[in-house]
Amino acid sequence: MSLTSLIPWRNKHQENDSGDSNPLVELSREFDRAMGAMLRGSLGWGEGFGEMSAWMPSLDLTEDDRTVTVRAEIPGVDPKDFNLSVNGNTLVISGEKREESEKKDKGVYHSERRFGSFHRMVTLPSEVDSDKVTADYAHGVLTVKMEKSPTAKSKRIEVKTS
Repeated sequence: MSLTSLIPWRNKHQENDSGDSNPLVELSREFDRAMGAMLRGSLGWGEGFGEMSAWMPSLDLTEDDRTVTVRAEIPGVDPKDFNLSVNGNTLVISGEKREESEKKDKGVYHSERRFGSFHRMVTLPSEVDSDKVTADYAHGVLTVKMEKSPTAKSKRIEVKTS
């Protein structure tokens, strides 16, 4: 087996006018491909019509002496489509995002439907009491407040000298 048989077909045939393969041209193509994939993923929508790529809501986590608060940006989702659970020091936020748009204008009808599920596991900085968790959804932001477990609260320990 020759070394050229291990090179992908598209690379063997992408040559410049002098007949030599140009690594800068190939690098540029790969960079464009990667950037396109990254931008599609960050915008939340895949290439296929009506398909949603892997989308994860962005979130903020804050902590004080008694509580841990997680705020997740999840616009356009019905609160009944959320699924929240707490186990030890892990919060799981999952659900389904559905969007529909419809436009009628002078004999033109345009309709789109997009949907997809999301799943986000958040490792909390300390263990929380699963019986003392509240969740509120307003203006596209889900706020989950969790009271720390009594065993997880910090306690100052005095150091003695001998």
